[in-house]
Amino acid sequence: MDRRTLLKTGGLALAGFGLTGCGASLRSRGASSAWRAPLQLAPPTVTWDRVLRTTVGLRPHRDSGFVLRAEKLDAKTIVHDYGFGGSGMSLSWGCGALVADLTRQTGEHRAAVIGCGAPGVCAARQLQRRGWDVTIYAATVPPDTTSNMSMAGFTPTTALIEATQRTPEWDAQFREAAEISYRQLQLMVGPNYGVYWIDTYNATDDPNRQPGPPAEGDLLPDQLRPGRFREVIGPGDHPFPSKYAIRSTALAIEPSIYMDAIVRDFLLFGGKIVIRKFDTPRDLMSLPESVIVNCTGLGSFTLFDDKELVPIKGQLTVLVPQPEVKYRANGRTANGGNASMNPRADGIVIGNLQDRGNWSLEPDPEVRQRNMAAAIEFFGAMYQRGNGRIRR
Repeated sequence: MDRRTLLKTGGLALAGFGLTGCGASLRSRGASSAWRAPLQLAPPTVTWDRVLRTTVGLRPHRDSGFVLRAEKLDAKTIVHDYGFGGSGMSLSWGCGALVADLTRQTGEHRAAVIGCGAPGVCAARQLQRRGWDVTIYAATVPPDTTSNMSMAGFTPTTALIEATQRTPEWDAQFREAAEISYRQLQLMVGPNYGVYWIDTYNATDDPNRQPGPPAEGDLLPDQLRPGRFREVIGPGDHPFPSKYAIRSTALAIEPSIYMDAIVRDFLLFGGKIVIRKFDTPRDLMSLPESVIVNCTGLGSFTLFDDKELVPIKGQLTVLVPQPEVKYRANGRTANGGNASMNPRADGIVIGNLQDRGNWSLEPDPEVRQRNMAAAIEFFGAMYQRGNGRIRR
């Protein structure tokens, strides 16, 4: 089994259903010494009349990975913290802690954070925990940030970096941030923050196949790899239209609950939010704070002339919520379509997309049609498998 980590996940892997890892076991009637009842799962009802909305988010990708460093701009200290691709929700707490470390040497205790997505709010909270007075300046705030549009979970290598661009220094910075974030998110598990553990199922005819492009090196340490403990469920023991189902457990995040909660914490801790847009670095000179943390994501393309930034468009279709559906699943249809499903309190999330270089925030009707058609076929087959395991 190839245990290398996917650096740029795509298609099936984006939703955190990676098959990498060790500790796999096979559960089937023929291989198990103790018989267990077939897996019972409530199927999602995927029909067009249940569609609530389709959302779009632009992931801020850089081929050389995120930027986390300090620089001087006249009398101001600018700490950059942006360019996370699809990993911003995963890495925000760790990168925020590293931001706080970089600001310590300034001797200041008052900071401005530019941007109110997950990276900005988490950086602000990490500064507050160290006694800083923080104001967030942003053109958009939740629920209108890119973070709110994400699938969301602990997927710290999603659309993050090109393998050929990695350096030992960047790798070390990434690993430290990932470990801090993973610990912090575990402490936030529960309804207050919308962070929880969820079983994920990858339906496949080949239990040894890994989705997505070939892995390029061991970026994540073993203890942080999604799916490192997994169970292969054999034919006849699961409701999916495939020979096997691979089950693993991962951290998931409800963006609407999570973003509101961390913003609320920031405000309760004395923070302030000011709605303001900045067009050039010189606009920042008017701020009263001498330490400025740049968490503008794709905004740095213009604000700091970072032309390495490129959007990777994501698109999700949300259906009416089904509280009885308490697992993630993905797989391929007979026609080769990619079906994926993620349950949240605000709806059943269908589909996925990684469209590099597309700046449009408008939903693509063809992508929506393709995602829905695949989901209707794949999850509809769960109703047809019978054997009394699935009830409508």
